[in-house]
Amino acid sequence: MNAVVIAVLVMLVLSLIRVNVVAALIIGAAVGGLTGGLSVEETVSVFSDGVGGGANIALSYALLGGFAVAISYTGLPKLMVDKIVAAVSREGEPRTKALPKVLIILAILSISIMSQNVVPVHIAFIPLLIPPLLLVMNELGIDRRLIATVITFGLTAPYILLPYGFGQIFHDTIATNMELSGLAIDLDVIPTAMLIPTGGMILGLLVAIFISYRKPREYQNRKVSLQDGDAKTITTKDLIVTIVAIVAALVIQSVFQSMVFSAVIGLAVLFVSGTVKLRDQDQLMTDGMKMMAFIGFVMISANGFAAVMTETGAVESLVNGAAGLVGDNQAVGALLMLIVGLVVTMGIGSSFATIPIIAVLFVPLSLELGFSPLATVALIGTAGALGDAGSPASDSTLGPTAGLNADGQHNHIWDTCVPTFLHYNIPLILFGWIAALVL
Repeated sequence: MNAVVIAVLVMLVLSLIRVNVVAALIIGAAVGGLTGGLSVEETVSVFSDGVGGGANIALSYALLGGFAVAISYTGLPKLMVDKIVAAVSREGEPRTKALPKVLIILAILSISIMSQNVVPVHIAFIPLLIPPLLLVMNELGIDRRLIATVITFGLTAPYILLPYGFGQIFHDTIATNMELSGLAIDLDVIPTAMLIPTGGMILGLLVAIFISYRKPREYQNRKVSLQDGDAKTITTKDLIVTIVAIVAALVIQSVFQSMVFSAVIGLAVLFVSGTVKLRDQDQLMTDGMKMMAFIGFVMISANGFAAVMTETGAVESLVNGAAGLVGDNQAVGALLMLIVGLVVTMGIGSSFATIPIIAVLFVPLSLELGFSPLATVALIGTAGALGDAGSPASDSTLGPTAGLNADGQHNHIWDTCVPTFLHYNIPLILFGWIAALVL
C-alpha cells in the first residue's frame, strides 16, 4: 500500500480510539516514513525539520488565546452574550422555545462566515464568543456537535466559493499552481467552478441542522476558563478601548497577515490603556495560552507529518497509481482524484497547503483525460478542500473544539471531526464529482 495512505490510516485509527492527536500524528508520520523507504534517522530528521514550519502558527494561536482571555476579562464577551440572550428571549417565554435556538445558531453561522471574507480573522472569534455562550447553549439543550458543524461550515465554505479575504488567497493559490503546472486560468472562473461543490456543503449543513442534531442534548454546567464572575463590569471607557484593541488587531492582521503581531498590538492597547492591569496580565496570558495550546501542538505535529509525506514521494506515486487504474474513464478518474485529495488533506490538515502538492500532478492528468479548465478547477479546488472539514489536524476543526471544549465536555475527534467529516466530506466528494463531469 502507498505510504501516505498507510500513514493517514494509522493517524485516523489512533485518533478514533482516543489516542491524543499529537501522538497519532507523530506515530503516523513514523510509520509512513518507514513504509515510504526512509530510514529511522531520515524520518526523525525530516519530521524535526518540518515541525519548525509550524512554530509561527503555534505562537500565533498561543498569543491569540492570551488576547481572547484578556478581552474576556474586560467584560465585552459577557456584554455580547447578555445582548444575545436579551435578543432571543421574550417576556414570559421559556428559553427552551425554538426561536432562541434558531437565533443563536444563525448568529454563530453569520459570524463564522464573516470571519473568512468580510472581517478575515479566521478562528480568532471562537475563543471570544463561544466559551461565554456555553451556559446559554446548555440551558437551551443545543447539541454542541451541531455548533461544531455550523462553525466549520462558516470557516470552510466561504473561502472555497467567494474570492474575498481568505477566499482570495485560496483562489490565488489554485490559479498560481495550475499555471505553474501548465494550465493558465482566469481567477474569475473559480467561483463558477466551485459553486456546485459548495452546494454539497450547504446540503450537509441543512442535514446537520434539521436531521442529525435536531434533538436536545444535556451538558453539565461547569466552570469555563473565564466565568462571568471573573470578568469586570465593563465601563464606557473599557468598551471603547476594547473595541479599539480589536480593530487595531484586525488592521494589523489584514495589512501584515500576521496573527502574532496583531495579537501583540491588541494586548498592548489593553495593557497601556489600563483596561487590563499589568499585575493581571501574566495569569491571563497563561490561561489563554493553555486554552489554545492544543491547537498549536497539533499544527506543529501536522507540519512534521506533511514534511515526511512529501519526502517519501508517496503523493506522486499515489496519483500515478490512481492514473494507472483510470485509463480514459473520466468518471473513475474524477472520483479517484477526489479521494487522493481527501487522503492528503486529512493528513496535512490544510487545504491551502494541499493545493501546491496536488496541482502539479492533477493538471497533467486532467488534461490527459480531457477535462475542461472549469472541471479541472473544480477537481483541484474540491480535492484541496476535502479533508479540511473532518481532519484532526485542521484549524477548521481545532478552532471549534477549542471553544466548545472550554468546560471539558466536547471531544475533538467524536464531537467535531467525525460530524464534520460525515456532513461535509461525503457531499463534497459527490458534488465535486458531479461538477467535474458536467462543467
